[in-house]
Amino acid sequence: MKPMSYRREHRSSKSALLDGLEEGGLRASSSYSRDINEHDNDKAVQSLQDRVVFLKRLTGDIHEEVESHNRLLDRMGNHMDASRGILSGTMDRFKMVFEKKSSRRMCRLVAYFVVSFLIIYVLFRIRRIFMHS
Repeated sequence: MKPMSYRREHRSSKSALLDGLEEGGLRASSSYSRDINEHDNDKAVQSLQDRVVFLKRLTGDIHEEVESHNRLLDRMGNHMDASRGILSGTMDRFKMVFEKKSSRRMCRLVAYFVVSFLIIYVLFRIRRIFMHS
């Protein structure tokens, strides 16, 4: 049997060895986890940078689209103003024509001729349809 002091020394040296290994292991694992955390952080930063670049491109495209639509709306508004001017001029001419009695008679006469022509045309079309069937 071994003396008691030897066992104590053996245990204390064993525990010291294990403590050292555990401390070294802790140091190594904390260093390793720090490297992993830095790597994860770098990946996250890169992902954020990619998203920022994507969002910047997207907002640029949206800006161009809005500018294009604004130009289109401006042109449409200008065309509408021009059409409104033409229509108001035409309405003024109609008012002048209908204010005169002779012009009113002439318009009625033309309207009667147009209506008569349409009635005759429809009657001939109906006759042709019945004759072919």
